[in-house]
Amino acid sequence: MFTKCKPRILLSLMLVFAFFIPASTLAATGNGSPTSPYSVSQATVNQNNSVQTVSGYVVGQPTSATVVEFTNYPSDYALAISDKASETNPSNMLYVQIPSSFRSEFGLQTNPSLKGQKITITGTLTSYFSHAGLKIPSLMVKNGGSITPDTPNADSYYDSATGKTGSALKDALHNIIDDHTQISYANVWVALRETDEDPNNSDHVILLYTGRSQGKTTNGAGVNDWNREHVWAKSHGGFGTSMGAGTDLHHLRPTDASVNSTRNNLDFDNGGAEHSEAKGNYYDSDSWEPRDSVKGDVARMLFYMAVRYEGDSGELDLELNNQVNNGSAPYHGKLDVLLDWHEQDPVDDFERNRNEIIYNDYQHNRNPFIDHPEWAYSIWD
Repeated sequence: MFTKCKPRILLSLMLVFAFFIPASTLAATGNGSPTSPYSVSQATVNQNNSVQTVSGYVVGQPTSATVVEFTNYPSDYALAISDKASETNPSNMLYVQIPSSFRSEFGLQTNPSLKGQKITITGTLTSYFSHAGLKIPSLMVKNGGSITPDTPNADSYYDSATGKTGSALKDALHNIIDDHTQISYANVWVALRETDEDPNNSDHVILLYTGRSQGKTTNGAGVNDWNREHVWAKSHGGFGTSMGAGTDLHHLRPTDASVNSTRNNLDFDNGGAEHSEAKGNYYDSDSWEPRDSVKGDVARMLFYMAVRYEGDSGELDLELNNQVNNGSAPYHGKLDVLLDWHEQDPVDDFERNRNEIIYNDYQHNRNPFIDHPEWAYSIWD
């Protein structure tokens, strides 16, 4: 039978016990922010598609779920990090994908002396090589470096697209925006509360079609709740709510649930009857016309989708056309009308702010037609 200890004695015993715990079992933990990064052990148990910052020692290059190369590195494409610089057990490692922009500095084939150094990385915690991983980093720094997000300037981000037109421009933009962090459909709720925040009320979001300012936590399936609208209707290609096109924030917006239900999977065109709840929006049996102040927003979201999803890497090839009633085909219309709306409703500060938040906080890619509206005409006009 155990006897009760007096609180002061119990506290003393706990302190003595803690004193004798090996330091290796008291690994520092953080909250996943750049100033308080996760340890590798934290990152491996939080593989939830969230964007977090992780700190650890470079130990080798993974080539499969169970194999890590510690010398003679085959490429600059991946790293394994751990909480201990001497770690050799892959189960205690986090596998890190290295995008092209970081390979010259962090690839082990080019920089073998990086082994044993501690680095800090911000990226998406998700499986890599069928192993606990961190993919599509937006930040990689050696300890002691400056922890600053890799925000592009207007020139460098689009360098490879400069001077191109037509299909060459479309291909170049696709390659720029293709690799990005993909979030889960559940995390879209969280993201939209930030991307579509009412600039005059931080507790509200602005609904796309009604323009109504509504509480951030009033999301759901009720008639007056807000929900997640796929501006490129998810049935146009059948991608549903799967990660990728189904969760891409560049075309997801908060909308009134009943209005969203009416819009359904209609193509976009002018005309029809005015919606009784969403004044300024018109619809008929085969098309939807949004209110004037978001017509350009809708057009630019669809332009983005048609460039981002081009059929490579096992994804759908989404394309714009001049038809309505596209149904389940991976097409959306009407292109000529969208180009008109793009001109009538220029880019505004709300769109620019969304673009920055999506780039910096979530997907780490941009909508080129917000940054360079003229490119829509270079590709499609």
